[in-house]
Amino acid sequence: MTDRSISDPTTLSAVELGRAIAARRLSPVDGVEAYLARIERLEPRLGAFTALYGADARLAAEAADKAIRSGHAIGPLHGVPVALKDLIDLEGRITTGGSAAQRTRRSTVTATIARRMIGQGMIVLGKTHTVEFAFGGWGTNPHMGTPWNPWDLATHRTPGGSSSGSGVAVAARLAPWAIGTDTGGSVRLPASFCGLTGLKVTVGRISTYGIIPLSATLDTPGPMARSVEDAAALYAVLSGPDPLDPLTRGIVPADPLPTMRRGVRGLRLARMPAREREGVTAPVLEAYERSLAVLETLGAEIVDVDFPFSFDDAARSMNISAVEAYHFNRALVDDPAAELGDAVRGRVLGGAKTLASDYFAMRRNMAVMRAQFEAAMDGIDALLTPTTGTAAIPVSDVDEDVLPSRFTRFGNILELCSLALPNGRTEGGLPTSLQITCRPYEEAMALRVGHAVQQATDWHRASPPGLDG
Repeated sequence: MTDRSISDPTTLSAVELGRAIAARRLSPVDGVEAYLARIERLEPRLGAFTALYGADARLAAEAADKAIRSGHAIGPLHGVPVALKDLIDLEGRITTGGSAAQRTRRSTVTATIARRMIGQGMIVLGKTHTVEFAFGGWGTNPHMGTPWNPWDLATHRTPGGSSSGSGVAVAARLAPWAIGTDTGGSVRLPASFCGLTGLKVTVGRISTYGIIPLSATLDTPGPMARSVEDAAALYAVLSGPDPLDPLTRGIVPADPLPTMRRGVRGLRLARMPAREREGVTAPVLEAYERSLAVLETLGAEIVDVDFPFSFDDAARSMNISAVEAYHFNRALVDDPAAELGDAVRGRVLGGAKTLASDYFAMRRNMAVMRAQFEAAMDGIDALLTPTTGTAAIPVSDVDEDVLPSRFTRFGNILELCSLALPNGRTEGGLPTSLQITCRPYEEAMALRVGHAVQQATDWHRASPPGLDG
């Protein structure tokens, strides 16, 4: 039975929802019903999901309720719902990878991360939209549909990609949290445009087994949530070695939760090089400067840093993803009859034209830039940048030849970890975002800095206006 004080479970964070269920102040059945009712009301307007599993979610909620009431709770997230990006296999379910050409693709396996969440008693609500093949930063998809960014109900604005539906679902409170994947910014870009917290992990931290690949060497799944606390809790469930994914072997992540609460006093945090400010809009820069001031007030030292390369220089190595995407999707993109978006087909075909010698030269350049980054960051705990140079733009203004990932792609190319979190609003009420980038396998540090920001500010607590009217 729902506690009378919990009039709307969808207003709770994922961690709060888990606590309420564990304390038996809220039934998992009531929690799932609240989310399904909200989805039924708002999904026709927002278009976040490609598939809903309402009947199965209700059955899982009933089972969770009985288990908890009988003293068989699995853990602190038992009964908490989650949404999955439509790249993540669930055996027997359709997983399209955002491609209309794969509308009938039925999964034959279940992804490791899905098994881990279900193993903790979490309840899958459904699959969320993605850019085709997860290869695009604005969130557009001409055949499967472009979700509506809930921060502007009058103008169809970019939700961010490629994890567009996950961003919209969490921002609109259609799910307490969701899974995205990030190869060039695809967790952080929708987090930025939709006012969320999104964690891009180091390659190998979280298994990619059972996830349709874009770039097998760069893909990283990650949590998209309303707070750093939620992101850390889901990261703890998802991460760790997986014998089905060789990149994870031997990598044992540190528990981020104890470190997260230490604050930032004494940390040295770098502001972005001055030249990188060019082209960033005034509201984004103003929010960025306020974030630096907050961290300085909390006891961090803000220092200058420079690199022998620009973020755009690093981004040019992203053709690695195109080469690897073509390797996986060549049968579709080489078929002129396949129902593919022109922009994504063009990006993937760019990989077909890359010589093997050029591909390996890009891989070598990655290693050089990574060493240069490490040297420049010596004695510095994290690099602070905006996540995107603008807030969400109208979908009608999108130029598919220009991607919004200038501040995100270098983290993938250098195999770093990053956290995006809301840090302001434009005059029109659209979210802006701060990005915290750390060395490989230092997710706990990124979460620590982000948690300190969210303890001192309340940008992450806001919801898009007009959805409940």
